[in-house]
Amino acid sequence: MLLAFDTCLDKTYVGLADNDKILDTVIVENDGNTYHSAFLISNIRDLLKNNNLTPKDLTTVVTDIGPGSFTGIRACMTVAKVMAQQLNLKTIGISSLEIISRVTKTEKTPLVLLDARKNKAYAWDKEILGAIPVEDLKEKVINGNYSLITDDSMYEIFSPLNSDIVSYTKTEHDFAKILIDISRQKKAEDFYALKPLYIQPPPVFGK
Repeated sequence: MLLAFDTCLDKTYVGLADNDKILDTVIVENDGNTYHSAFLISNIRDLLKNNNLTPKDLTTVVTDIGPGSFTGIRACMTVAKVMAQQLNLKTIGISSLEIISRVTKTEKTPLVLLDARKNKAYAWDKEILGAIPVEDLKEKVINGNYSLITDDSMYEIFSPLNSDIVSYTKTEHDFAKILIDISRQKKAEDFYALKPLYIQPPPVFGK
């Protein structure tokens, strides 16, 4: 039994799967001043209960490892590692860039661009390219035959350069299902191999 969750993106996504069958998923948005990742534990508990399962029925936990919200990455990592260690589960970590790349529906190569601050974008083109200056990416976007998937910030910058572009936050995709789908192509590992993907160093508070 596989549990998948993601708190790195715009919402919290949680899903359950039994082999090739997706049993259930839930999507949680921010609630007023409370960040959506605060509801991760309660939604895992409720999802298991609603499907007549307990944590002991799980064999694998799949999670987004970033890049994304620093708070969201910490929530994913902490919950995944604690569950895996306490329940002797295997783990699979998947980059948010690869997850978002599945939003495209065209035959063009997906190019994922997420705001990395400091006039840079986290970029993914079949693999993680890194945190690249926005100006350097503009030429790639203009000259390449890409389908762009971005967040809202990068959409504003790149939409004038490429009409085949969508902000993933404006889509109806259930990223828990995408996580589960991608995990079928990955190798499950022990919990200590699960590490956050910080393409840039995490922020240092107070600076």
